[in-house]
Amino acid sequence: MDKQEEKKSKFKAFMKETVETVVFVIVAIILIRFFIGEIRWIPSASMKPTLVEGDRIFVERVSRFFTSPKRGDVMVFYPPETKLKYNPIALFSRLTGFFCKDIAYIKRVIGVPGDKIEIIQNFDGSTDVYINDEILDEPYIKDKYEYPVCTPAMNCGPLVLKENEYFMMGDNRGHSADSRYWGVLTKDRFIGKAQLLFWRVFKEPKYQ
Repeated sequence: MDKQEEKKSKFKAFMKETVETVVFVIVAIILIRFFIGEIRWIPSASMKPTLVEGDRIFVERVSRFFTSPKRGDVMVFYPPETKLKYNPIALFSRLTGFFCKDIAYIKRVIGVPGDKIEIIQNFDGSTDVYINDEILDEPYIKDKYEYPVCTPAMNCGPLVLKENEYFMMGDNRGHSADSRYWGVLTKDRFIGKAQLLFWRVFKEPKYQ
């Protein structure tokens, strides 16, 4: 074998190894993100004080194969206004996280299927969430006095959640775009459960 052929042979072997490595990495990323979990960052202060802007969290996706979200769970999901595309490029982007532009929210599960939800503002300016006609104990919220006034255009109830319907709210009730504004969330929109906060960087808050 002359030097030219030897170079070609080495180049082919290098390219083959490179392609195999890239394919392996992509498949591994897809499997990990789909079956185990992924890392996300918090872009807004809508979950303050539980999560603040800039926090890095691990979102686990294992439990969704065995259980449904429970009241109190902090979940990452695609809101109803996020129109998900299912062409090969969009699916690849969503599965790998590469150049993915699908907007996701993070909120807390307040109502689960079968629940009766009602948000009632009191004379002293505070607001309570009622689940099945009982006040929901919410030690995690920022301030029960920082609620926007419910209007006829908002989903403040009373309403009863149907099968696979969930009512989502941010812990920072005065600054959260949640089910009060865009309605209930269906189960198929969930991405995973926020399981672990592992990095926090304090910044000026933005609201969403």
